[in-house]
Amino acid sequence: MTGNDALGQHSNYADEYSPGLLVAIARAENRAAIGLGLDLPFQGVDIWNAWELTWLENSGRPNVATLQLRVPAESPNIIESKSLKLYLNSYSMSRFDTAQDVCSRITSDLSSCADAEVVVSLGTAGSASGASTESLPGNCIDDLEVECKLWDVDASLLQADQGNTVSAALHSNVLRSLCPVTSQPDFGSVLVNYEGPEIDPKSLLRYIVSFRKHKDFHETCVERIFLDIKERCRPTKLAVYARFQRRGGIDINPFRADAGVVLADILRTSSGL
Repeated sequence: MTGNDALGQHSNYADEYSPGLLVAIARAENRAAIGLGLDLPFQGVDIWNAWELTWLENSGRPNVATLQLRVPAESPNIIESKSLKLYLNSYSMSRFDTAQDVCSRITSDLSSCADAEVVVSLGTAGSASGASTESLPGNCIDDLEVECKLWDVDASLLQADQGNTVSAALHSNVLRSLCPVTSQPDFGSVLVNYEGPEIDPKSLLRYIVSFRKHKDFHETCVERIFLDIKERCRPTKLAVYARFQRRGGIDINPFRADAGVVLADILRTSSGL
């Protein structure tokens, strides 16, 4: 971990452009804990939405926007979310000629922090507030009658019928994990889209619930889900996509999939996930 070492402590909010606030966290250590090395068995992207961005035009008139970031899964680093919040806040009293100048500056700083090309796009706050919502595709498994006893990740809960091959999508809105930095809870929805042996939906629900007291970053949680389903259920094609609720005005939505599987456009759900 580099940069600001005061994570989880009281923060002074800079309001002048301060790229030094960004904190890079190497993916390698968290991935090593789940058995991953440099050769990744998936492709993917982390989609970040920041809903609180403002800066000053040269006249002093404020401009307000939303921000979407796409960080490639193969980037060596993730960007610590609180440091991103502090960094974006530092634009609030900074003057820029155009919105494109803001976008270019953020692109450069975040790409440097992630050590990979980060795709940045700006949107207007007005258009974001009117965005359509919909449920995740496939069958929701949350109303299944199950008994849950395990509160840290247990891949052995996953079961599949190796004699019955299907193409299916299952989703849940009860994913909860804990931030490894602050221990604050993170809530999310997760979509499992697959082809192969039919996954027992009750076993998948128990497995998702078992993240309830697990400490990990959003990205690593999704990678663990991908790896565990691959190992235990043996799908021929798999994609795992999670939409986490925003915290500090930022939400993180990791996507991991087999090669060639693309992320379809998914609108916001009615719960904001």
